[in-house]
Amino acid sequence: MEYVYAALLLHKLDQEVKEENVKKVMTAAGAKPNDAKIKALISALEDVNIDEALKSAVLTPAAAPAAGAPAGDAAATEAAPEEEKKEKKEEEALEGLSSLFG
Repeated sequence: MEYVYAALLLHKLDQEVKEENVKKVMTAAGAKPNDAKIKALISALEDVNIDEALKSAVLTPAAAPAAGAPAGDAAATEAAPEEEKKEKKEEEALEGLSSLFG
């Protein structure tokens, strides 16, 4: 995951996402770069428009339960499946985004 973070940081700073730059970021962060992982990342990102991938990702925080709602409240139990569906969709969207970055 740290390799993806390095690529995102480089992209955010308008630096070219290439092997050499990812290695520099990883080294500067105190990690020992793995050449195979870096090559795989660069290869996976070759045809990816990072801006578009980030725009299409749904990154919303999960809804917190209502404060003070009784445990046996019917409205709270009816809302739970809806929240679970939302969370599952969000997780699927994040999984799709992570697959873009190897």
